[in-house]
This record gives sequence, structure tokens and C-alpha cells, in this order.
Amino acid sequence: MLRIALFLGTNLAIIMLISVTFRLLGIEGLLMQNGVDLDLNALLIYSAVVGFSGSLISLFISKWMAKRSMGVHVIEQPGSEIERWLVNTVALQAKRSGIGMPEVGIFDHSSPNAFATGWNRNAALVAVSSGLLQQMNRDEVEAVLAHEISHVANGDMVTLSLIQGVVNTFVVFLSRVIGHTVDRLVFKTERGHGPAFFIVSMISQFVLGILAMSIVMWFSRWREYRADKGGADLAGRQKMIAALRRLQQAHEPEAMPEEMAAFAISAGRVQKMFASHPPLEDRIAALGGVQRWGD
Repeated sequence: MLRIALFLGTNLAIIMLISVTFRLLGIEGLLMQNGVDLDLNALLIYSAVVGFSGSLISLFISKWMAKRSMGVHVIEQPGSEIERWLVNTVALQAKRSGIGMPEVGIFDHSSPNAFATGWNRNAALVAVSSGLLQQMNRDEVEAVLAHEISHVANGDMVTLSLIQGVVNTFVVFLSRVIGHTVDRLVFKTERGHGPAFFIVSMISQFVLGILAMSIVMWFSRWREYRADKGGADLAGRQKMIAALRRLQQAHEPEAMPEEMAAFAISAGRVQKMFASHPPLEDRIAALGGVQRWGD
């Protein structure tokens, strides 16, 4: 909760700073002189509510969504030796990382994958795929678990959601400013909003949304390097490198649901600018390992 409070307080300060900056630069007065009667303060508040609401709601229900959408079987009482080992390994890593014991689960997926989610670092969920347990040895699985525990310990789920909320706020705000300005200055709408406002706002929101997504994905890639380092600290550098190499060997994984993609251990084939994960060879190189098998 402290992380959320500090982050929301910081971004409230940013919104206030933007409002003051617009006034000092005379932007609000300039708009009014040209017949653009736009209340920037009210628009900023509206944009923040719209921008953050979706991200925060998704964050708070992330565990519930993950369990339902991925069909996660949460291990409450280990029913096999591998389940017992998974729970004990996560418990040890969580203790070393100074976080509460996460729920541990398995989901049915043919590719080697894993994710961590949850709004609270002391009440998270760490889940691995059945394919991961079948295709990786225990040292490699341990490294994957350590990677996910590092995500939890770093508060990555919270931070990513809040960054998404910030960029959403600016997308909503700027798209409405552009739409309102074009509606007043170009189409000479005097009262209310004409069709141009809605059309231009939608187009602007789409274009700005693409640019905003590149910012969010840049942070997502950066946190993967940090989680790899954390995983190496918990499980050992060679185990972390071996796990990443195993992912290189695996066939292209099937697409995971979009809501889980940002927290998965491996990335799909998307353009680098919009990829949630860096290339595996870059991650291996960052840990000091060779980039390809046989090198």
C-alpha cells in the first residue's frame, strides 16, 4: 500500500505541475483567446480518473483473473513430490527476498512458461506451466521461480500498472485537448461538441496510445533484466543462464492471454519496440553468458 500511495502522490504532483505550467506558459489563456473554452484542470482530473481506474482495477483483480483465465491449480496441500518441491522452493526464495509466501500454482500449457501476479508483494501468485516442469530440470525451474519471485519482491506488478495509469492519463488528456481545439478552431463549433471532437479525439487517442505503449513496454523490458539479475542472485547465475538457454531451445510458445503476457518468462515475436521482453540472447549476455548454444 505504501508503494501505491507514494506513486499516486507523485503522479498527483505531476498533474498539478502540468496545470501550473500550462498557466505560466499562458496556454489556457491562448486557447480562450481563440475561442477554445477548455477547463484544463477539470480535464486533468477526468483524465486521471479514467486513466488510473482501469489499471488499478486490473491490478487488484489480477490474481483472480489469472486463476480463472489460465486455469491455475493452486497447490494448497501438495499431492506429489514435485508439488512439494515447488512449494518449498518458493517458500525459501520468498523468505530470502523478504516477502510473504506467495500462492503457488500450476497451469496446463505445453510451452515452458511462468508468471507472477498480484497487487501485494506479500500476497502474490507464482505459477508455472506443465510444459515448463516437463521440459526443464530442477535447477532451471528453480531459476525460473527465482526470476518470478524477483518480480514480486521488486513490486513490478504494482509499478507496471501504475505506469500504465500515468500514460493512460496523458493519452486521454492530450487527445481531448487536440479534439476540442480542432473542433473549435477548424470546425467553428461554438457550443458543446461537434462530430469533429469525437472523431479527432478517437484518432488522437489511438495514435498517442501506440506511442504510450512503447513507453510501457520499455519499462517491461528493463524490469526483465532486473528480474534476471534477482533470479541469478537467488538461484545462481549459471542456473539462470541455463534456464534462459532452455527457453532458446524450446519451440515458439503458444500465445498466452494478453493480460498475462506482461508477466510471462518468455516473449513472443513482436516488434522489438513493443515487445514486453528483451530477446533471450540479450538477457543471457547481460548475465555474462554466451549468447547462443555452441558459442
